[in-house]
Amino acid sequence: MKIAIDAMGGDHAPKAQIEAALQAAAQWPDTEFILVGRPEALQPHFVGGLPKNVTVAKAAEVIEADDEPVRAVRRKTGSSMVVAGRMVKEGAADAMISAGNTGALMATGLLVVGRMPGIERPGLAPMLPTLDDVGVLALDLGANMDAKPEHLLQYALMGSLYRQKAHGMAQPRVGLLNVGTEAAKGNELTKEAFELFENAPIRFVGNVEARDVLDGVCDVLVCDGFSGNIMLKAIEGAAGAIFKVLRQELTSTWKSKLAAAILKPGFGRVRKKMDYNEYNGAPLLGLNGLVVKGHGSSDSRAMLTAIKQTRTALSGGLIEAIKGEFSGK
Repeated sequence: MKIAIDAMGGDHAPKAQIEAALQAAAQWPDTEFILVGRPEALQPHFVGGLPKNVTVAKAAEVIEADDEPVRAVRRKTGSSMVVAGRMVKEGAADAMISAGNTGALMATGLLVVGRMPGIERPGLAPMLPTLDDVGVLALDLGANMDAKPEHLLQYALMGSLYRQKAHGMAQPRVGLLNVGTEAAKGNELTKEAFELFENAPIRFVGNVEARDVLDGVCDVLVCDGFSGNIMLKAIEGAAGAIFKVLRQELTSTWKSKLAAAILKPGFGRVRKKMDYNEYNGAPLLGLNGLVVKGHGSSDSRAMLTAIKQTRTALSGGLIEAIKGEFSGK
């Protein structure tokens, strides 16, 4: 098993990527990790040398966070992200991970790795934390702003397969993001998708309202990229605002500071439960190879989580399972 890591993408690159690769190499000696990037930028972080299962692939360029995605992928053919994608395309790596420019990674997936036969629109599928600690796989959360009912059906099938292969779920519960739980609710897109889901080989549990997503009412949440991305940003914003208000209130007086000291362990557990680092690693499902997106601010712990998710998906034969599901369609 070979995993290519874009060592130059992300806020903490290349330090976070290198530290994660070295930890992963020690934890999984049967896996080869290929750090893709500028050798002169990587070398200072190789204290004591590299283990046998960690190698470096040279990439002279870097796609920056503010680069226009498609133009960058087409012009910076020697960038770490594109080189890693090309390795997946050519079979030199079984998967790639990048915490770099999200749009550019999507473009790399489509233009370099290629779309899987039978798939019309690949979907970005991150894990969201839930109160039961199981998490929910949500797709699409931003790869495509517009979708057809058939696209949502493909997301449901791919998401269900992912949870089976990567997380060992026998029958993942699939929900459709909507404005109400009733079957007749929603716009034309969700109404038509609802009918398709009812007749699909999935465990469809019906419509799911955004307020219930974190309660763990489903294992796979399907939506179009526009609605999904709005939901994601709203959840992130609400979580950040709540923690900000708590911090202000618990440091306002000496009494509240005393209470905060007593409650600190509990707040720590809450923060960990909602920490994206515990769920890092969103696959771009529907490509002819495994491409995984790490959060842009991923530290080494978050990158290690992404590596773990990638290994599990590869071990479970995710790509082969999706190809088998859509072959001939």
